[in-house]
Amino acid sequence: MAEEGRKRVAIIGSGNWGSVIARIVGQNVKEHNDVFFEGVEMYTYEELVDGVKLTEIINTKHMNVKYLPDFLIPENIHANPDVVECVKDADILVFVVPHQFVRRVCEMMKNFLKPNVIAISLIKGLDHTKTGLTLVSNVIKEALDLPEVSVLMGANLAKEVARELFGEATIGCRVKEDGPLLKQLFHTHYFKINVVEDADTVELCGALKNAVAIGAGIVDALGMGDNTKAAIIRIGLKEMIDFANRFYEGVQIETFYESCGVADLITTCYAGRNRLAGEEFIKSKKSFDQVEQEILGGQKLQGPHTAYEVYQVLKENNLTEE
Repeated sequence: MAEEGRKRVAIIGSGNWGSVIARIVGQNVKEHNDVFFEGVEMYTYEELVDGVKLTEIINTKHMNVKYLPDFLIPENIHANPDVVECVKDADILVFVVPHQFVRRVCEMMKNFLKPNVIAISLIKGLDHTKTGLTLVSNVIKEALDLPEVSVLMGANLAKEVARELFGEATIGCRVKEDGPLLKQLFHTHYFKINVVEDADTVELCGALKNAVAIGAGIVDALGMGDNTKAAIIRIGLKEMIDFANRFYEGVQIETFYESCGVADLITTCYAGRNRLAGEEFIKSKKSFDQVEQEILGGQKLQGPHTAYEVYQVLKENNLTEE
């Protein structure tokens, strides 16, 4: 691909999952430098770690010592605390900030994007508005006035992906022509990507499974055993399918058998942070905010927020009995 045809990538977010994705993207843009520019800007919320700026640590030690210690980040990843500087030259935006901050970040960057920019969301969550639940990809789409936004979801425990243990992910691609390019950006020998067009379902799975995982954690806290947890997972999957079919069109049952569906649900209910939060909520009697700060080191939870948003929609539609 000619110099002018190569794509610049920007990653918006640098937490636990964002740093893991930076490892993959940083390596892939170097391997496919006929398609992508090798330098990648990563928007990093500035904070101090032992009196030193986090961006400075990442750019000199090539490690996110707060959110992903012990794993190197490729040297072609540049941590940038200025989101406008980060995205202004980008052709592909990779969103991986906590979903609570999406609107604010989009507001900051919306007037500084190149035309025809491609966006993909790796954010697992839902947003509740006056008209009901909104997918995070749609929040990004509307805030930035983009034609479409793709999504990547899957059974992806960050530490295991960082260790390069084999796993899978699903890209829900709303613009078919973007599929091969996005697959090239994320696919590796240990991180297998499958592209589907049923993007709404891919994203719904990524959000709803976190609410089920809170229930799985509560089961663990109560010592109710694997039979009970299996029931929670089965009923949870059925309710995810029912919810998707009731509120969204064109849902394909096959998508629930992708990594974004049943695989992510199982993984999260046994080993995810939302499962841990459900367990700690019962055992320690701490609030979910306290669990975030004291147990998870500031990592954000999606499960409690998603459960609340789903409940509001069910309540507004007189469906709580179901």
